[in-house]
Amino acid sequence: MKKAINLPLEQISGIIEMALSDHVSFEDIKTEYGISDKQVKTLMRHELKSSSYKNWRKRVRDFGERREIYK
Repeated sequence: MKKAINLPLEQISGIIEMALSDHVSFEDIKTEYGISDKQVKTLMRHELKSSSYKNWRKRVRDFGERREIYK
């Protein structure tokens, strides 16, 4: 199992808020918080309910196919 990301609660909340936004890319999150897209996905998997995580990943993949630069 992967190691959990040790961040303050307010930073975790900020990352989740940014990740759930359709207007923020993984690159923007990396610039602000210094964590990779894989780390964001791991964080989201641990913090969201399973169904919410699956819906978020589907939305990210769907947008990624429609936009050149997205998550």
